[in-house]
Amino acid sequence: MCTPPPGRLGRWFRSTAGGLSGTYWVLWSGILINRAGGFAVLFLSLYLTGPRHLTPTLAGTIIGGYGVGSAAGTLLGGVLADRWGRRRTLLLAHFCSSALLYTFSMVHAVPVIAVLVVLVGASQGMPGPAFVAAIIDVVPGADRPRAFNLQFWAFNLGTAVASLLAGLLAKVSFTLLFVSDATTTLLTALLILLWVPESAPHRSAVTSAPAPAPAPATKSEWTVPTVPRRVVSGTVAALTDRIFMAFVGLTLVQALITTQGSTILPLSMKADGLGPTGYGLLNSLGGLLIVLGQLFVPALIHGRRKGSVLAVAMAIIALGYGGITFVGSLGAYLALAAVWTVGQMLAAPPNATIMAELAPATLRARYQAVFYMSFSLASFLAPALGGWSFQHLGAYHWLACAALGLLGVAGHLAASGPRERRVAAASRPVAAEPIPA
Repeated sequence: MCTPPPGRLGRWFRSTAGGLSGTYWVLWSGILINRAGGFAVLFLSLYLTGPRHLTPTLAGTIIGGYGVGSAAGTLLGGVLADRWGRRRTLLLAHFCSSALLYTFSMVHAVPVIAVLVVLVGASQGMPGPAFVAAIIDVVPGADRPRAFNLQFWAFNLGTAVASLLAGLLAKVSFTLLFVSDATTTLLTALLILLWVPESAPHRSAVTSAPAPAPAPATKSEWTVPTVPRRVVSGTVAALTDRIFMAFVGLTLVQALITTQGSTILPLSMKADGLGPTGYGLLNSLGGLLIVLGQLFVPALIHGRRKGSVLAVAMAIIALGYGGITFVGSLGAYLALAAVWTVGQMLAAPPNATIMAELAPATLRARYQAVFYMSFSLASFLAPALGGWSFQHLGAYHWLACAALGLLGVAGHLAASGPRERRVAAASRPVAAEPIPA
């Protein structure tokens, strides 16, 4: 009996997920497992304002400590991933995070909780640069958009599972949430220990490589920075790269808005009489939509300018969060969650691809660390400022989020041209000069 030729679905699946290495899939699986058990931060605001009886402002300040720790951990993770190695950094971060979460489940004093939140933020911020740098190491350039799209898909599939389970477990015990998070983090560490080899470029190749000549000066304020790309000054090179930092700043705007969904949104739903189960259902819906639709996004945006896609995505996100001002029922919240989820789906592939294009090969983790600082900073600013804003502005807090999103739209449209010219110039072959007689 002859085997029928593969159908359209099979060809689509192979074009979407085929050809990626086994190491990539282990990393992908670790991200999925870790996110599926990522209960702690997701429900931290409800835990602090519920069993711990804190005000929204104080709870937001404590949760903001997670962002402070995450910022420090992200920078440390970037340095360690480049100098010490991707694998060692991932193992250190996950083993420490697991131990801290187990400790979190056993304490009740608010000052101790505040300190642990900072430490958990640091340990959970460390793996980000190492994960992305390792993916770039093991995936060829042509396959990276697919790889990052699948990574975002796994991240949100895990988040959907975590939200659904956490909404149910929160009714039983918040302690169980922290224990589950610690256990899945430990499982991810074991996967990396057993099956992920070191993928960083050899250190001698990095340290012995001569610094490239500085780019010619131009009148544009978006010129490529002339800081030497040495490992010892890698973070400085990233921070003084104006085109890169403009991209990081716009990512921060997006992160400030979307982080409201895990910090202030639970309080907004609680004020409207909706409990943890409703919030868990909302997060599960967002994750489910991404699971069903994210794999089709690359074909949808193929051939379109990345800056234009990011501007449209930001506008959709602003529309979704701004609409919370006018709703109060669970059905309306779910409808708006579908809107802003579409924006997040559109933004994920171009964000990751631009990051890979702008980062020098020998400084990938350092650039990733600075990039992830936008999310760490948002983890601090979103609950700290958002808690105050929501307490004093009420529902109008969400209109302020929408206004911030519209500023981000303008920023993406203005910054895309210089960034594209830089990437195009870097990809042109340099003609060899004749050697004088």
